[in-house]
Amino acid sequence: MRSRRLGSAGRYDLRTIMLHWLIAFLVAYQFLSAEFWDYFPRPEKHFLIFSHMSLGFLLAIALVLQIIWRLFWGTIAAEASPTRFDRVVKLFHLLLFTLLVCQIPLGFFTRWTDNHPLDVFGLLIPSPLGVCSKATGELVDQIHDINAWIIMGLAGIHAAAALVHHYVLHDNVLRRMLPGTGK
Repeated sequence: MRSRRLGSAGRYDLRTIMLHWLIAFLVAYQFLSAEFWDYFPRPEKHFLIFSHMSLGFLLAIALVLQIIWRLFWGTIAAEASPTRFDRVVKLFHLLLFTLLVCQIPLGFFTRWTDNHPLDVFGLLIPSPLGVCSKATGELVDQIHDINAWIIMGLAGIHAAAALVHHYVLHDNVLRRMLPGTGK
C-alpha cells in the first residue's frame, strides 16, 4: 500500500477532485429526480425513475472508487495550520460518506421491497428478497427518503461552509477542490 501524500500548494489531486464533483452532481440529480418525478406525466416520470436507478448504480461505483482512491492513493490537501475544528470536519465528512454508502443499498431495497426489479441501464435485477409486504416496502421507502433529506442537509452545510471559507475567511479551502485552479 502506497502512503498518501500531501498535495502541492494544499490541493487535492485531480482524480479526487473529479470524483468529488461527479458524486456531488449525482447526489443532487438523485435527490431532485426523486422529489420531482411525481409532477411529470408518465413517459417523463418513467424516464426519471429509470435514470434515478441507473445513475444510483453509477453513484455506488463512484463512491467505491472515491473511498478506495482516497484511502490508498489520493493526495491530502494540507492546511498551513491545523485548526481546532479539524476533528469535527473529519467526523462531518465521515458521517456524510457513511450516509451516502447506506443510501445505495437502501435504494436497492426500496425497489425490491416494492416487489419490482431494479432497472439499471436496461438490465433488470430481480429482488433476492422474495415477495415483501406493502408495510415493509413503505418502511424501507420512508427510511430511504429520510436519509436522502439528511444527506442533502449535510451537503448543503458542506457547500455553505466552503462558501464561507471562500467569501468570508478568504482562504484556500474551496479553491483546492476546484479543478484547474491554482492557489
